[in-house]
Amino acid sequence: MAELLLRVKTPPSELLNSTTLKTFRCRGKFSEVPGLSRMDVLAVPQNREEGWYLSLMAPNTKGPKFAWLDPSRLYCSSQALSDCVKDLLNPFQNETIDLVAGIDAMGFILGSAVAMTLGKGFLAIRKAGHLCVATQTQDYIDYSGREKMMEVRDDVIKSGLRILLVDQWVETGGTMRAAIKLLENQGATVVGIAAVAIENSEGGIWLKENYKYSHCIPKELQSQIDNQCLESFKIFSG
Repeated sequence: MAELLLRVKTPPSELLNSTTLKTFRCRGKFSEVPGLSRMDVLAVPQNREEGWYLSLMAPNTKGPKFAWLDPSRLYCSSQALSDCVKDLLNPFQNETIDLVAGIDAMGFILGSAVAMTLGKGFLAIRKAGHLCVATQTQDYIDYSGREKMMEVRDDVIKSGLRILLVDQWVETGGTMRAAIKLLENQGATVVGIAAVAIENSEGGIWLKENYKYSHCIPKELQSQIDNQCLESFKIFSG
């Protein structure tokens, strides 16, 4: 379980010694830090720097059975969601995109927003067993190491259809690779992949090397993403 040691200076009114050393666990419960509060999702900074909305993402407080963070908190801000989608689409401005596909479940939110921005349709890649129509399926191993199966309806994709594939996050890359295979096996061309973040795991690196991609992580933040521990987590007081 990764830990990040941060030296947090408390406000003068709450200063006990001079500097308080707190341990932040990147999985599980966080230590409370006096004087710090989480960023208001409805507050939009006047100067919206690159990736400003990433500070809205919340840390895992429930333990190792869950993902290490919850990016979906940023969707609660219309400006954050809009800026996130804009950043994701920048690398694809000169690409022909016929359809946007999103991966169950959180990829549905981001993928739908991308599709609406582009003025394109949205194709849902579901967990297997939920669609009441004929489907194509693909098995895979997700970020937690569990074997799963996904499905997509077989009455939409045709040979040469150019699809932008969206998910919320790429950790091990297993889910994204399975979705790519599912689409390509039906003749689609995957124009590229997009996610809030693509970690530099073995699978994430493979995706970056083999497909055009976009994510919202500035270069200086990538190491924190790969270590699965963000400095911004210190503003969450539990």
